[in-house]
Amino acid sequence: MFTPYRKLLATPGALRFSIAGSLARLPISMTGLSITFVIVHIKHSYTLAGTVAAGAALIATMFSPIWSRYADRLGQRKVLRFTIPFYIIFDLIFLLTISKHAPTYIWMSSIFIAEIFLPNIGGLVRRRWLWSLGEDRVLINTAYSYEAFIDELIFMIGPLLASTAATFIAPAAGMILAFTFMAIGTTLFISQRATEPAPFVQPKDVKRTHVLGNPIVRAVFFPFIFLGAFFGSVTLVIVAYAQEHHDTAWTGLLLAIWAAGSGIAAIINGIIKWKISDASRFRLNLIGIVVVTIPLPFIHSLWMLGIALFISGFGVAPLIVAGYNVAEKSAAPEKVTETLAWVIAGLTLGSVLPGTLTGHIIDHSGATRAFLIPFATLVLANITTLPFLRTWRRIAEH
Repeated sequence: MFTPYRKLLATPGALRFSIAGSLARLPISMTGLSITFVIVHIKHSYTLAGTVAAGAALIATMFSPIWSRYADRLGQRKVLRFTIPFYIIFDLIFLLTISKHAPTYIWMSSIFIAEIFLPNIGGLVRRRWLWSLGEDRVLINTAYSYEAFIDELIFMIGPLLASTAATFIAPAAGMILAFTFMAIGTTLFISQRATEPAPFVQPKDVKRTHVLGNPIVRAVFFPFIFLGAFFGSVTLVIVAYAQEHHDTAWTGLLLAIWAAGSGIAAIINGIIKWKISDASRFRLNLIGIVVVTIPLPFIHSLWMLGIALFISGFGVAPLIVAGYNVAEKSAAPEKVTETLAWVIAGLTLGSVLPGTLTGHIIDHSGATRAFLIPFATLVLANITTLPFLRTWRRIAEH
């Protein structure tokens, strides 16, 4: 049953770079939540926390694909050695300035500058899989599913660590722990030179085109924006929901349960040899995740919310894996990392959209009513596929 995974992890060097990459991107699931804890603790405003998260996500969306482009051209090692120290330093400046009650523009600017230097580490890991596996599309689907499972494992462990540290040590403890993981993981990742993809030198006489000029990439990118809005709004509502029920320790557990549902779906997805195309799976999963999310606005207890989130999570990983497959197969070899970065940037950009509105509804109407926002974002994700129906039909036939 698990033969594809045994074969995948037998790839020379694969397990080492995957583990290192997992440690390096574990903070992705910790810093956003930790920043929310810090801002809410000091400034007592979900609206402000949502606004800051939105601005940070917008900046990351703008700059992450740029670092991915340089990773293709200069090598992953050079990019990570340059960016990660700046990212950690400016986030530490944020913690220092907000704890000293510095003016808002100072600590907010620190977060925004930090996000400029955050590369898409998950995309770099997936690029290494493509480099190591060559043209074996079956194993590539398994690799994407495996990394989707790792992502969900990260979003199970990270929030638990962040919320536990924030609750029992200090609100800033989750961020400091996250930076420790990032420093160790990045160091291990860049030390593995044998599996690093060779830099691609583009001939001077070849005209450069933007990744989003590819209609197939756009067909994935726009639905991913609203899928990211779904993730961002659900996370913020869960934090508020747990606090409304006077048990912040549930925050990490609820996020972990949500991620567990997606992780199980990811493992299953990597085992199946699909008979239908990636494009068809993407559109079917996008419809399915709307259906399984319907119960969220009607939940009135923490344990019922956990069950609903677990079921909702089953729709996440297969959808994302299918999206990766569709976009990556349409990309030229020299633009694979940048293409993956734009797909993930769609998710990041999406978190900009509902942050302030979700925070406003939480502050004025409560967390339960705010669950209407995640449901609305999934409906919009489906609507954004309509302008690309011709594109979806064309790639579904190949």
